[in-house]
Parts: sequence; C-alpha cells; structure tokens
Amino acid sequence: MVNYRRAYIPGATWFFTVNLLQRHQNELLIRQIDLLRDTVRAVRARYPFQIEAWVVLPEHMHAIWTLPPGEADFSTRWRLIKSGFSRGLAKTEYRSKVRISANERGIWQRHFWEHAIRDELDFERHVYYLHFNPVKHGYVAQVRDWPYSSFHLFVKKGIYPDSWGNGLNIEIGGDD
Repeated sequence: MVNYRRAYIPGATWFFTVNLLQRHQNELLIRQIDLLRDTVRAVRARYPFQIEAWVVLPEHMHAIWTLPPGEADFSTRWRLIKSGFSRGLAKTEYRSKVRISANERGIWQRHFWEHAIRDELDFERHVYYLHFNPVKHGYVAQVRDWPYSSFHLFVKKGIYPDSWGNGLNIEIGGDD
C-alpha cells in the first residue's frame, strides 16, 4: 500500500485537484452543483478556509484555498466535503468489493492532488490554469461561458476583463 505524505503548512495557500472515481462521461458535479455548494458552505462554517478561486467541471474540480493562520488540515476539509456531498446522493453508483468492505461510496477517487503555492507568480499561474480549464477540456470556447467558476467574481472585481483567456493556452501540469 502506498503511504501518502502531504506537506502541511499552517496558514498556507493550496491548489487542489479533486476527481470523481468514474470520470468518463460523468456530469455529476455540475448536475448536483447546488448540493456541492451547500456542502462546501457547511464545511466552511465548521472548518473555515478562504476560497481564492474555484472551478467545477463535470467530473473534477480545481480549487485554491488559503487556510487560517495556524491551521494546516486541508485533508479533513476535503474529506468532509466529499463525504457530505456523497451522503446527499442516492446510492445508485457501482461499488467494488473493496469499497463495500471499507463501507465507502463509489463517488470520489480516494485521494486528491495538492500543491502548496510558493509565491505570487505561482498563485497567478494556478489561478489562470484553474479558470482556463473549461476551455482546455473543450466544454466552452471562451472562459466567460463556463458558469461554474470563480472567473465571474474576478471579472466583477475588475481583476479580469470579460474577454480574459481568449487566445491563451495555459498549462502548468497537475493531475487532470
């Protein structure tokens, strides 16, 4: 068994990729966007974190969070988001024998990918990557056309023009 090691840095800013288990032709996250939003709100009420940017795609999502000073436990927050979302769904998914024996749902990949943001340039690159992701995956032709993204808040705050991302090709790596 692989022993996952994560760097926990109190008060840090993190980029995350979180995937559904069954990614092929799965639109669960956008079909259940209200459940996802409600679950995130409930977790943030108990375990605060600042959402810097977020995009939800049909079968995976990217988020950038900053944890409160002195706090480093992003894993508990993701566990609660994933389990809370799963509990809000009817039990219709396929579950392997391993998942059944572990009393797990078959909704999410067990782990997620995280990256500690190192500096302003790293932050900017990850925000760009996150907001451009719906275009990268071919869901829309322009960033502004994807409704499940913090991009629209960035436009409202004057950080981006509405036309941001047109003609860009953004790659940073990551797990998607």
